[in-house]
Amino acid sequence: MGNITIRRLDDAVIEQLKARAQAKGRSLEAEMRDLLAYIAQQPLILDPLVEADRIAAMTPTGIPQTDSLLLARTGSEP
Repeated sequence: MGNITIRRLDDAVIEQLKARAQAKGRSLEAEMRDLLAYIAQQPLILDPLVEADRIAAMTPTGIPQTDSLLLARTGSEP
C-alpha cells in the first residue's frame, strides 16, 4: 500500500474533516482513506452537458408518462 502527503491544506478544512471523522467515531486517517477510495471509484465527469445527454439517452422513449401530480391526487398508480 502506498502513502500520500497533502501539503498546504487549509486549517478549516482539516478541522471539518476531523469533526466528520469524530462524529462517526473514526480516526481522521480512516475517514480520509474511505473518502479517497469512494471518490476514486466515481466516474470522472469533465463535461456535465455530455453526461446529461448520456443519461438522457438511457431513458426509454415512446412510453407514456404519468403526471406525478395526478398520481398524488388519486393516491394510486395507473
